Amino acid sequence: MWDKIKSVFSSKSQTDTEEAGEKEDTEQHEKVSEGEEEEAEEEVDQPGMWEETFKTHADTKPNGPSSISLDFSLPGVEHVYGIPEHADGLRLKNTDGGDPYRLYNLDVFQYELFNPMALYGAVPVLLSHNTHRTMGLFWLNAAETWVDVSSGQVGVCTDVRWISESGIIDVFIMLGPRPNDVFTQYSSLTGTQAFPPLSSLAYHQCRWNYNDQEDVSAVDQGFDEHDIPYDFIWLDIEHTDGKRYFTWDNNKFPQPKDMLQGLLDKRRKMVTIVDPHIKVDSSYKIHTEIRSRGYYIKNKDGGDYEGWCWPGNAGYPDFTNPEMRKWWASMFAYDQYEGSMENLYTWNDMNEPSVFNGPEVTMHKDALHGPWEHRDIHNLYGFYQMATAEGQIQRSGGLERPFVLTRAFFAGSQRYGAVWTGDNAAEWGHLKMSIPMCLSLGLVGISFCGADVGGFFKTPSAELLVRWYQAGAYQPFFRAHAHLDTPRREPWLFGPDNTALIREAVRQRYTLLPYWYLQFYHAQRTGQPVMRPLWVEYPEDIATFSIDNEFLIGRDLLVHPVTDERSSGVTAYLPGNGEVWYDVHTFQRHDGAQNLSIPVTMSSIPVFQRGGSIICRKNRVRRSSSCMENDPYTLYVALDSQGKAEGEIYIDDGHTFKHKTDKQFIHRRLSFTANSLSSRSVPLTNIIIPTRPCSPCFCIWVVNIGDCYNVPDVLHPSSTDGGESSVEFEFDPDTAVLTLRKPGVNAGVNWTLHLR
Repeated sequence: MWDKIKSVFSSKSQTDTEEAGEKEDTEQHEKVSEGEEEEAEEEVDQPGMWEETFKTHADTKPNGPSSISLDFSLPGVEHVYGIPEHADGLRLKNTDGGDPYRLYNLDVFQYELFNPMALYGAVPVLLSHNTHRTMGLFWLNAAETWVDVSSGQVGVCTDVRWISESGIIDVFIMLGPRPNDVFTQYSSLTGTQAFPPLSSLAYHQCRWNYNDQEDVSAVDQGFDEHDIPYDFIWLDIEHTDGKRYFTWDNNKFPQPKDMLQGLLDKRRKMVTIVDPHIKVDSSYKIHTEIRSRGYYIKNKDGGDYEGWCWPGNAGYPDFTNPEMRKWWASMFAYDQYEGSMENLYTWNDMNEPSVFNGPEVTMHKDALHGPWEHRDIHNLYGFYQMATAEGQIQRSGGLERPFVLTRAFFAGSQRYGAVWTGDNAAEWGHLKMSIPMCLSLGLVGISFCGADVGGFFKTPSAELLVRWYQAGAYQPFFRAHAHLDTPRREPWLFGPDNTALIREAVRQRYTLLPYWYLQFYHAQRTGQPVMRPLWVEYPEDIATFSIDNEFLIGRDLLVHPVTDERSSGVTAYLPGNGEVWYDVHTFQRHDGAQNLSIPVTMSSIPVFQRGGSIICRKNRVRRSSSCMENDPYTLYVALDSQGKAEGEIYIDDGHTFKHKTDKQFIHRRLSFTANSLSSRSVPLTNIIIPTRPCSPCFCIWVVNIGDCYNVPDVLHPSSTDGGESSVEFEFDPDTAVLTLRKPGVNAGVNWTLHLR
């Protein structure tokens, strides 16, 4: 990606030399009139062409004016989406008479809602959609970019204008015609979502900051005492020695390996923050190494660029330099990052980059990355997540999958880890906005995204916190986080009733981990978003085009979180004429293509499974996802109106690359048809993991079976070897749910259950 950014403009010094040469040759050319000379000089010397000021900052522009622009007309299109990151609705609004959408990575303090202002990340990809075609535009430019969206002059049409401060015009038009075609076409250019470790899809507990090792131990123990599962606990900047990253505060965290080992014993993990601003301190190894190697970004005069951030005066590594990236990756080795272990992962924050005393709290545009000005590649800086991810891979000898969270991002960041929506606030509006913000990220390839549960700034009410847990449990990245100055808000601090509600929301997440894992498996293979708008699966249903308060997980789960204070009901749109949907809690059946009024209480999380689908769950919830590794699966078979259903199950070891390097995985296709439920290998892909036994399916729920068949007296499972045995079952006539217990079938072999 770095190599795509090019410069096509002469420097000011080159221009001056050329003008001097022309002056020497004036006798060989016809003189221009005095008025023409004045006009030419006026054009050259217009204010701002070679230098601009912003408050107390000066921006020298040795390349002079270098902006580029291109307009696109989209006939027949009213709905356009994408170009994150903005705290705005899913559908892009008309910017006529207002500010255009801005793409310029910035450290924004308490960002505003429904605003086209720039935020932490920038992906210059826009999607257009109507009932006939979905199309994408990828404007490959990492400089500050503005996007105007307006209605066409004649008929139904949307005009889009792209304006970038520098660079070249490099545009990819992705013609679709279906939404999934656009996702495939875009991912062929920038890559697909990295396949995360299974545990990273579970629940994360974070705060700025957990005070010391005793605090970490107390919080860890609190989850066990209140029977709430979690997988990761996080440490923010205060865990370091004076904001020196790759270090520990010796007073607060004197034995980090003991702390990490205690978590490992419970099969849990930790994340520590590693930011890109490096404290200028001659006794700090990271700083002295970067300076001695010449790896810092330079200022316009050639010296090391320095700015103010959390540690005080700081330098900023130049990650456009492959040698810098290689060196950075090496710092995650266990013998370099003192106190680290295999269950320690990384958070890259403040990487817009954030410079407290810089223009707009970021880096000066005339800083230099080798031959490139910062203005040309600003939105790429957060890409250093790639070096962090590579460091985690290298420390394991190439065996383990990394987990890295980043705040800043660009097109292609999905290849290296997860993203979150930054410093939101404990307000109902921010809870609502988390849905379209994540949906927008998914549309441009970044599936592993989420928002700080409870809000980073301010203090949530108990009701807001519960509703946020209920919504966050159904978003890809599920992490609670809070500001240093907010009261503590661990899940058990709001009374036993609210603790029970939060516990249930978190447990629902854990039961669905097999389904989440399957969706991320598909995302890394095909580029399809995990959390997706309804119109992606129902592209001809106009009613879905503007919906951004509910969403699909994969194709088969529809979620409508409760996001209004003191709500007594919500209205969910169930798409699909002729389809049926089942409430996952009550198994009640509802027809598609309708607005469904749903009464809600504080325990309600409206979620529906599509009729015709089979979803795999793990209903034995333990203290972490790793502890559930060998537990059996439960299949939820939701029949369509023809009495059929299909689905998939994917299993690997959950954390290594062996699914790629050694083909150690299970991928099965499940189907229910003609009175039989069967499991078969997906052609040419299935190889059983030899390192541990495969989990059996211990329970199967067949939803709506009573509408299609007489309840059988006996069920007989038959395996590939022809053996048969009876199966315990129960039938609930009120819900028409047939439950099969302990069928004794293995997830790694072909089997069939016959109803007769």
